[in-house]
Amino acid sequence: MMAAASGLPLVLWLCLGAPWGLLGAAQPPPPQDAEFTFLLPAGRRECFYQAALSNGSMEVEYQVIGGAGLDVDFSLESPSGVLLVDEFRKSDGLHTIEPTEVGDYKLCFDNSFSTISEKLVFFELIFDSPQEDEDLNSWAEVAEPEEMLDIKIEDIKESIETMKSRLERSIQMQALLRAFEARDRNLQESNLSRVNFWSAINLSVLLLVSFLQVYMLKNLFEDKRRVWT
Repeated sequence: MMAAASGLPLVLWLCLGAPWGLLGAAQPPPPQDAEFTFLLPAGRRECFYQAALSNGSMEVEYQVIGGAGLDVDFSLESPSGVLLVDEFRKSDGLHTIEPTEVGDYKLCFDNSFSTISEKLVFFELIFDSPQEDEDLNSWAEVAEPEEMLDIKIEDIKESIETMKSRLERSIQMQALLRAFEARDRNLQESNLSRVNFWSAINLSVLLLVSFLQVYMLKNLFEDKRRVWT
């Protein structure tokens, strides 16, 4: 379960796996991969907590996709309170913790150095739990028949695992591409607004100078002498 420590308006929650193992024994639910995008106000620090299992791996990737400077401070603490990652004024980062320990990891994004600009932050969590391999082995032991089959269970399991890893990698790449596209779009829209603003100012100055030049030339050729009749 992941939750914001400072009370974000958006609540992040992760779907957990089935509470029971395939063999009927109670198993701790493995955390699922997740991605989240939130708005970090100026001068604020937001923290999230994510539970992890032991002897697995957790990959954390974040990107600042909106806001002036496209930078933010990031820190990651272990359940025992050890500071694993501490970065300052970064636009993106990728960190892998392996192996993980049981408990809640603390992920914090800090925008306190900015007094005006808010930041749009995207981050993604990817888990690799060894429990999944144990469950597959247990399933293979139960499901394998006594007589020999033409297609072995191990071959089927290997094909399924390969397909699963490729699909997960494809989902991860699509999420990263969406984050890059959002960051580039925000940057282009910001540049467009600046170009339009300064273009309007230049056009206004040009019209004003043209009016003054016409007025001054008209005054030079105007005969101001009075004619008495």
